[in-house]
Amino acid sequence: MKTIDTTGLSCPEPVVRTRAALQNLAAGEVLQVLVDTVTARENVLRTARSLNYDAVAADQGSSMTVTITKK
Repeated sequence: MKTIDTTGLSCPEPVVRTRAALQNLAAGEVLQVLVDTVTARENVLRTARSLNYDAVAADQGSSMTVTITKK
């Protein structure tokens, strides 16, 4: 599993970094994206799903994780 930390970054930077990381995933690999705002979480989820990846979000207090799996 690969992890990228986009906490503290303003949109669209979390999406830009997520898209770049997704290009390097092989089928079945998982990318975990750490975000700290609802807007970033929703934008990363929407982007991953629009690119046909499986994506789910989990909130853990003030931090949030989006887990993306390449089909």
